[in-house]
Amino acid sequence: MKEIIDLLRDQGYTIATMESCTGGGVANAITNVEGSSDVIRFSAVTYSNAFKIKMGVKKETIDTYSVYSEEVAREMSYQIALFAEADYGIGVTGKINNDDVRNKRGDLNTAFISIYERHTDTYYTYKVKVEGNSRASSKDYLINFIVGKLKDILNGR
Repeated sequence: MKEIIDLLRDQGYTIATMESCTGGGVANAITNVEGSSDVIRFSAVTYSNAFKIKMGVKKETIDTYSVYSEEVAREMSYQIALFAEADYGIGVTGKINNDDVRNKRGDLNTAFISIYERHTDTYYTYKVKVEGNSRASSKDYLINFIVGKLKDILNGR
């Protein structure tokens, strides 16, 4: 993560996150690095549909595609970048290690990740199958996946 913080700082960019199934783990990983306050603008953990909607995700998108979808992850990444006036927004939603009685649709142990690059209006989206034995290991897997993809994006790959 230090490399990502350095890349963001060197390129003059900022970042914000809206996380669900990772529970703020990406923001935590960012803020574990000295100097991260130079680049992180805001973070929200939006476990409930109601708070995703309060943060700008359209209810219609959740109703149409399911809260566990690429479309919702994209809106999360866009809305958090917009809200925080950040150059990059990360949105994460998924159903891991446990079924959700309030949201029946969506595959178990599948997460959707979107990284929105505001200055180019580009979305990088990923559907990730999680194979962790515990919620903690599944979250760690997703956080590491996001770190790797973000590093690739910032390095221009």
